[in-house]
Amino acid sequence: MAKIAFFGLGNMGASMAKNLVKAQFNVTVFDLVGSQVELLAEAGATPSNSVKQAVESADIIISMLPAGKHVESLYFDQDGIVNNISAKSLFIDCSTIESSTAKSIGAQLQAHGHRFIDAPVSGGVAGAAAGTLTFIVGGEKVDFDEALGCLQAMGKNIFHAGGIGAGQVAKICNNMLLAILMAGTSEALQLGIDNGLDPKVMSDIMLQSSGRNWTLELYNPCPGVMANVPSSNDYQGGFLVDLMNKDLGLAMGTAANNQSVVPLGQLAKSLFQMHGNAGNGNLDFSSIFNAYKHG
Repeated sequence: MAKIAFFGLGNMGASMAKNLVKAQFNVTVFDLVGSQVELLAEAGATPSNSVKQAVESADIIISMLPAGKHVESLYFDQDGIVNNISAKSLFIDCSTIESSTAKSIGAQLQAHGHRFIDAPVSGGVAGAAAGTLTFIVGGEKVDFDEALGCLQAMGKNIFHAGGIGAGQVAKICNNMLLAILMAGTSEALQLGIDNGLDPKVMSDIMLQSSGRNWTLELYNPCPGVMANVPSSNDYQGGFLVDLMNKDLGLAMGTAANNQSVVPLGQLAKSLFQMHGNAGNGNLDFSSIFNAYKHG
């Protein structure tokens, strides 16, 4: 069984690492927050107190970090992975970062004799805990095939999108569409409410009509319509507005680089940016529903 070094034990990464342990992988973990390392040690992972110790004899490196700058620092700083690993390893970055950064990281790693795939995820904290994440992978097919076993321990749907950076592009396209769907669904529901309709009845009608979409099926933004979703828990948990704004920023940057026309994406970015600036950054992104309420 491959020896895995896992970096980044936040809300997503901790659960992902636990699922690797459950699948009987040999997992060594490191995080700047020592208490998270201790939690994973209790779950059966091998704790480490330094990058160098974590990567000793590692076959596969997995990172789950907030932004591209954090991935580059972990990999290439003087005390980072590349300067402290002897084996030629497969690097799997599950962070959501710029596709151009993923390509640059891949080129640098290849120059040192390592291999790299970008594998951003969809499915949120609940999907990470349940082991049902979707992985959208960019990289060489042979490297994708090698990574498949450990990805399947953490996720349910694994897609090979293309070469290095393709995973990131596919992920931000998906999340841009998700933002548009959530804003549009909230707008339609509030229009119905403003005209005297019950939001549950309106939701049921649209679910059986041409407006049917993922948000209505699984993530209704109107409080009280659907159980076990953030809207029925004061918009706590789930996918934060701040994170959606980050992904929409990546989408807009990618669109600008290629002169892609994304008017609805730009509008969604403005809506979520205003919503975040109004103090809602730590609420679930479905809280955009509140932006359409009167008063």
